Amino acid sequence: MGTESKRQQRFAGVIQQDLAELFQREGGAWAPGAFITVTKVRVTPDLAIARVFLSFLNTNTAKDDIKSIKTKTNEIRYKLGARIKDQARIVPQLEFFLDDTNEYVEHMDKIFEEISKETRQPD
Repeated sequence: MGTESKRQQRFAGVIQQDLAELFQREGGAWAPGAFITVTKVRVTPDLAIARVFLSFLNTNTAKDDIKSIKTKTNEIRYKLGARIKDQARIVPQLEFFLDDTNEYVEHMDKIFEEISKETRQPD
């Protein structure tokens, strides 16, 4: 995958900021009890599709929450469109993905902790 153009990066930044505010206000209705963070947005070169990566805190049901959000994609896209209508000609199709970076980091931390606890064998 090539590098993103400045235009793509700028548009992705606008979408990320507006979606973050939208999830902060209304995310509780889509994923009750979860704190949702928009960690990354990638936009296709034609700006027609936005791939949105979400991270969930304070929940053990992140996979269920992302499914719930995927069922509300049209509603979220409509609300995003109302926010960016002055900045974009089209509202991109939204694709939501679970960003499990935090889980991966925690898993790796546990592994490193276990390794450091093991007694070292003398050489």
